[in-house]
Amino acid sequence: MGRRDELIERYAADLKDKCGVTPDMDLLRKVTIGCGPSIYNPDASTVAGSQDHELETVRKNFLIKKLGLADGPELGKAIDAVIEQYGRSERNKYRVVVYYLLTKHFGKEAVYG
Repeated sequence: MGRRDELIERYAADLKDKCGVTPDMDLLRKVTIGCGPSIYNPDASTVAGSQDHELETVRKNFLIKKLGLADGPELGKAIDAVIEQYGRSERNKYRVVVYYLLTKHFGKEAVYG
C-alpha cells in the first residue's frame, strides 16, 4: 500500500470515528487526489479551525473556486457546521476530511466526476 492509500485510510477512519460518517471511498479518493501534494505536508494537510484566515482560504479556494458556489453567508455557516461536526477540540482536522464533508454538504460530488 502506498503512502496516499495509507492517508486515505486515515481520512476514512476520521470520517467514521470523529464525524460519524460512513465515507464514500470513491469520492474520498477523488477529493484526496484533488488536494494534490499538500496532503504530504504536515501544515498544509490540516485546517486550523480557529484561524479566520484559514477558514477564508477554505471558503475562497475550495467552496468558490473548486465547487463553483456563489459567495454568501451560507458558505461560512457550512464551514462552521463541518468544523463543529469534526470537533472543535480536535487538534488535527485533515483538509481532505473537511473538503469531503463540505462536498457532501453542498451535494457537489459531480465536481469530482
